Amino acid sequence: MKIQKTILSPGRTGFYFDDQKAIKQGARLDGVSYVGTPVTAGFERIRIPGEAVSVQFILDDGQLAYGDCAAVQYSGAGGRDPVFLARTFMPLIERAILPKIENRELTSYDAAMREIEAIQIDGQPLHTAIRYGLSQALLDAFAKSNGELMCETLAREYGTSVSEKPIPIFAQSGDDRRLNADKMILKGADVLPHALINHVATKLGAKGEILAEYVGWLSKRIQALRISPDYRPTLHIDVYGTIGEIFPKNDWKAIGDYLAKLAELAAPFKLRIEGPVDYGSRDAQRDALAVLTAELDGREIPVEIVADEWCNTIEDIREFADAKAGHMIQIKTPDLGSMHNSALAVLYCNEKGVGAYLGGTCNETDRSAQVTAHVAMATSPIQMLAKPGMGFDEGYMIVYNEMQRILAFRKAARKGA
Repeated sequence: MKIQKTILSPGRTGFYFDDQKAIKQGARLDGVSYVGTPVTAGFERIRIPGEAVSVQFILDDGQLAYGDCAAVQYSGAGGRDPVFLARTFMPLIERAILPKIENRELTSYDAAMREIEAIQIDGQPLHTAIRYGLSQALLDAFAKSNGELMCETLAREYGTSVSEKPIPIFAQSGDDRRLNADKMILKGADVLPHALINHVATKLGAKGEILAEYVGWLSKRIQALRISPDYRPTLHIDVYGTIGEIFPKNDWKAIGDYLAKLAELAAPFKLRIEGPVDYGSRDAQRDALAVLTAELDGREIPVEIVADEWCNTIEDIREFADAKAGHMIQIKTPDLGSMHNSALAVLYCNEKGVGAYLGGTCNETDRSAQVTAHVAMATSPIQMLAKPGMGFDEGYMIVYNEMQRILAFRKAARKGA
């Protein structure tokens, strides 16, 4: 397979870049903007419009393959790469990367992406967003050249089987956590609602009382609105380390007691809590989550801990999985760079018996979400994220429909064989 020509274009994502540190320090939401001074490098304002770069490859057989470079909402936080702006990075892609991949024979997706992952500029790896978009376009290119689906390309290269059923979808609500929860229940989302609990005073409560009330409300709301008693979604709430802020550091018993209370309020539904504490570095976060996971397991508290912050690379994910730092690990696809890293991370978690959550960010594009669905179908994580955006319906539609297309196409292909 050869790439004859590349076309780049600036794009918009499904959400925004937000200065997480400024928000956690109390920046006030004003409509869809924030009032306050940014504190993270690269942010001119606390919230800025999300940007992407679309990469289109014209192949030597005339086919077109494409992907989108995009980065997470909370860029620059938790050890992540800085804000990704199209005007800054498009010239870099044209100058430093395209000459290395155009007009040469490429024989393996994995080999091509390992080569791109190894490129450095001034001694630094390429921004994760660049690797992310190139990996989507290259996966599409290999699949089209071989006359197969992207998930089939991945399954062939990594020795897996494409799933015969859709992967459970985790829906995210944004700040409209009640109205969007209703939408999720009506459409039967498998996992919900994320809830965006990223501020103690307004969303968690000084004693955790705001979140506790919400969890109780959510359980009752599901039971009131669900069409069938067989609908039993998992409750998954991201708290961005805020629970750790209302208890003394390392007071695992107190945190365990609070999580046990949340589990009671969530009943009869299963509860996951993402990012209960944030210890400020990879090693400290890994060790803290390992202790908290053991605390919950030892006390048989029915809450699953999900690792996210400071677990950004495939090496991080392997370390967290080996340490049992969480019952589940979010594989945040833009943070891992190439999609092949995300695939390998899911497979590693599966092997280690740790839940694999193939995630991402609201700040992606329709294309990156579609490609992520193919990674999910090829690797079978426990759940995947509905993305992009925070309105629920749009992101859910994109990943749901892409998985249904995969299933329908493969079923038709088997009948025609």
